[in-house]
Amino acid sequence: MIGFLFPALAVAVVLWLALRTRASPRLRPLGQALVLVGVGAAVLLAGLFVFGRDGKMLTYAALVLAQGTAGWWLRGR
Repeated sequence: MIGFLFPALAVAVVLWLALRTRASPRLRPLGQALVLVGVGAAVLLAGLFVFGRDGKMLTYAALVLAQGTAGWWLRGR
């Protein structure tokens, strides 16, 4: 299970650290981390459902795009 969610966790940690350098008016830091991990887990589950297997590069591209968009929203832009 941790191997499946590791990409979402890794991208979430990087984005969360980047968000912490600037004040975010939307959520507290723990809330930001939970949103980023939740978005990433949802994208990975959707990729597993659509493609029938884990590890497709298109799923990882969607993961980065979705978590980046969530980070942008959390930052208040």
